[in-house]
Amino acid sequence: MPADVVMYTTAVCPYCVAAKNFLKQRGVEWREVRVDLDPAEREAMVARAGRTSVPQIFINGHHVGGFDDMVALDRAGGLVPLLEQAP
Repeated sequence: MPADVVMYTTAVCPYCVAAKNFLKQRGVEWREVRVDLDPAEREAMVARAGRTSVPQIFINGHHVGGFDDMVALDRAGGLVPLLEQAP
């Protein structure tokens, strides 16, 4: 079963585009939540992540952080094991 990846984004966020391209290159699917279209979703993201910036990425319920955080996790060898865990 694939990992449950949720990414909170906005339409005009270059880091959101970079994060989606990063995951796409690795064959990872995600569910996108557009916080610029729904203020309630933005509030939920801030409550869940403790951050106001986008993207905010969650894998199997684990808060990874933003694009730079995800790349750092990948370089440290932690992203693939997280993606391979059952949701």
